[in-house]
Amino acid sequence: MKSALKGFAHREWGPLYTAVRTALVTRRWRAIPMTLAAVCLTGLFQLVQSQDWGYQPVQNIGSVRAEDPVWLALLRTPLSLFVPALDLPVWGALAQILLVFGIAEICLGRWRTLAIAYLATLAGTLYARVGIALGPDSPLGLPASDARVVDTGPSAAVVGLAVYVCWRYRARWTAGLVVLAMVVEVLIKPNLAGKEHLAAILGVLLLIAVVAWRERRQPPPPGSDGGEDPEPGVRPGTRSWKPPITS
Repeated sequence: MKSALKGFAHREWGPLYTAVRTALVTRRWRAIPMTLAAVCLTGLFQLVQSQDWGYQPVQNIGSVRAEDPVWLALLRTPLSLFVPALDLPVWGALAQILLVFGIAEICLGRWRTLAIAYLATLAGTLYARVGIALGPDSPLGLPASDARVVDTGPSAAVVGLAVYVCWRYRARWTAGLVVLAMVVEVLIKPNLAGKEHLAAILGVLLLIAVVAWRERRQPPPPGSDGGEDPEPGVRPGTRSWKPPITS
């Protein structure tokens, strides 16, 4: 039993653990500069919006609601990734960003991490408008009052990145658990945040489908025998166990 669990853990998390550990051992905090900047920015936004004088400026530059014009929502969405919800403890948002953004930055690179985070957040933002248009009578709909509710902030990006990294590093069971947790969240508390998390996951799953389709269409590299795919983080045609370059 113990050996079976050990084997499962190695298959599920081994490549991901190796990539993250190698980067942190060799580069330490230099491996995640974008993540550290994101944590500091989120902490700064929390500090400022908690002040009487700072709440409205933060809302003006980084809070998105479905009632906002589309152009304004798109303009605010990049910074909305780093504006934590006032009704939740900020340490939770900071821990999520440090862990998930950090792993993603090491495994995917900083620009791809930001792009996927933005895609996930944008999917949630656009869903809110569709859900309100459908109305509360639809299973996918939302009440009109949710148009005035601020979007999820960093959490949609965190969920989307977690699913993408798990897929890329073949941690399929972990990705499934993340999706299941978000479904249970909506079943228990069917609010805007929970449904935006599912929309973020759907957006990332569509991206995964496109990436997988493109990879299948690419010809095998020279010297490849067309066998099994290389281990995650290993470039085709090489034998290196080192993680891919992230900058």
